[in-house]
Amino acid sequence: MTRVRGALALVLGLFVRLWLATLRVRLSVAPELAGLRTPWVLSFFHGQQFPLLAWKKRARTSVLVSLSSDGTWLAGVLRALGFRVVRGSSSRGGARAVASLVRRGKAGDDLAFAVDGPKGPAERAKPGAAYVAGRIGGALVPMAAAIAWGKTFPRAWDSFTLAYPLSRVAIVLGPPVDLDAPPARLEEAIRVASAEAHNLLK
Repeated sequence: MTRVRGALALVLGLFVRLWLATLRVRLSVAPELAGLRTPWVLSFFHGQQFPLLAWKKRARTSVLVSLSSDGTWLAGVLRALGFRVVRGSSSRGGARAVASLVRRGKAGDDLAFAVDGPKGPAERAKPGAAYVAGRIGGALVPMAAAIAWGKTFPRAWDSFTLAYPLSRVAIVLGPPVDLDAPPARLEEAIRVASAEAHNLLK
């Protein structure tokens, strides 16, 4: 059953790739990131995963996905989009997953974290991304998106946002956050990036 689900997820991933190709993306990257050769630890809130996938990765990127059944679907989609997937979460397989991410970061991969996962509370950052960034000597990069046309699902705990085909999408990568700063500083940096993304669509 798991293999069937994985195969169907790959097919879904190809469909998502076509969908994302229709989006009209406006990108803003903080000047502080220009020429930065260390790995980026891309940090964002749950719910924004879909529009953020419209960004063309600057490098090979590994992403943490939970071991849940929903995670199996997401992992298949992400693999179809060219991501390297590490399975695990704070409740299952977390230590092994973090070790794998550290290895991949040291090998030069960028890493991507939904910092308020896997089940919230929404927009409350956990320390994992900053910890991994410190282990690999990487940059903790806040990231957010806004869409011009789409739907937000308010009943989902993460207010999942879906961009409709052909929508304009703004994606903002903010200045790196100090690795020694408290989680609230990363949360604020992601919110600032989100506000900038919305302004880009006006």
